Amino acid sequence: MSIGPGFDDRMQVRKRRHIDVCLSEAVQYQTVRTGLERYRLPYNALTQTDLARIDLSTQFLGKRLAAPVLIGAMTGGSELSGTINRHLAAAAQSLGVGMMLGSQRIMLGDESVTSFHVRDIAPDVLLIGNIGLAQVGVDVVPSLRDALASVGADALAVHTNPLQEAMQYEGDTDFAGSLARLQQVIASVGYPVLVKEVGHGIGGVAARGLADIGVAAVDVAGAGGTSWARVEQFVRYGSVSDPDVAEWGIPTAQALVEVRSALPSMPLVASGGIRTGMDAAKAIALGADVVAVAQPLLVPAIESAAAAEDWLGRFIAELRVCLHGCGAPDLAALRAGGIDRV
Repeated sequence: MSIGPGFDDRMQVRKRRHIDVCLSEAVQYQTVRTGLERYRLPYNALTQTDLARIDLSTQFLGKRLAAPVLIGAMTGGSELSGTINRHLAAAAQSLGVGMMLGSQRIMLGDESVTSFHVRDIAPDVLLIGNIGLAQVGVDVVPSLRDALASVGADALAVHTNPLQEAMQYEGDTDFAGSLARLQQVIASVGYPVLVKEVGHGIGGVAARGLADIGVAAVDVAGAGGTSWARVEQFVRYGSVSDPDVAEWGIPTAQALVEVRSALPSMPLVASGGIRTGMDAAKAIALGADVVAVAQPLLVPAIESAAAAEDWLGRFIAELRVCLHGCGAPDLAALRAGGIDRV
């Protein structure tokens, strides 16, 4: 794979610019919500559960999680990215949750990039590597395997982001044949492959395209949280020049319902605007196996591992209270209890 002279430098600048924009600009959807607000968990005033004994543990991609939570893919490829990733990894190790790395494209052909290396402080976590669908193909499999092995990944996330790439300066906009290439990579890379969006949603049509090609899990990554079409416009122009495009996507709840219907036995991640333990509980009741959270952890992760752990700990504690209030002793009971549309 030829990426040209100066690619690493340009990538580092872009990754740092993404962080700066997410810290300083209004990058969240402005008019679109997750859709989770349209649902209510059934409250049980006569719950027979003991809050202290609520079981949040689950298995996902072959690893045990103490709670059904992943730290979502955020960043990599810059010095600040390395600090963020190490703080997040320490929090994940302490709490027993999983972690997705940011895009490892910069590592293809150079697996020594240190901002992704967190295994020394998170030896036990489910660690998911990451590459873009626009970059996958059989030609990159050897270097992709090296990149995954170098960080000690347990699985690979392939993110599909045509809208983000279309908004990005010199973005990869040719997605023709990408589904066939994805199938080839799944068959040859040697890691379980999770397919995800970046925040504009995977719906029923896309989900049906993922049937029978060997995908291990799907992250619906719906609209309602961070709009990466919005982020890229801030990065490229300093403002949002195409507001309607920035608000485009499938709301998270809708994406989750559509994908669960299309792929009834597929392990699912709900992400995209998951901000509270109540959001997580609703998503799981709607059919998610686990949830992923990214943007709310950015500022805590810059501050310290302790700050990231504190945020996640409060999130998980609220999720536990939600199960208790539903009368659900574990995640299976939460799903079985259903959810009310309001």
